[in-house]
Amino acid sequence: MRRYEDGQDRKLMKVVCNKCGRNLKIVDGYLKEYCFTADTVFGYFSNKDGVEHHFDLCEECYDMLTSQFLVPVEEMESAELL
Repeated sequence: MRRYEDGQDRKLMKVVCNKCGRNLKIVDGYLKEYCFTADTVFGYFSNKDGVEHHFDLCEECYDMLTSQFLVPVEEMESAELL
């Protein structure tokens, strides 16, 4: 869950892990630790047609979630970090 300061520049004020509720580190409007962000819009053939979901997970909760997958996530080294 993200909260932004009101105004034109919309400075990031708060990021909370949707699973554990921990506040992630923000310094001067910048997130200073890893955060997995999911944004999806459910389409036809789902039970949520036209509904949008947005959520954030801290790295620990992301690791807990993906460790439960029957088919593991694919991993590869990235040449460039954004």
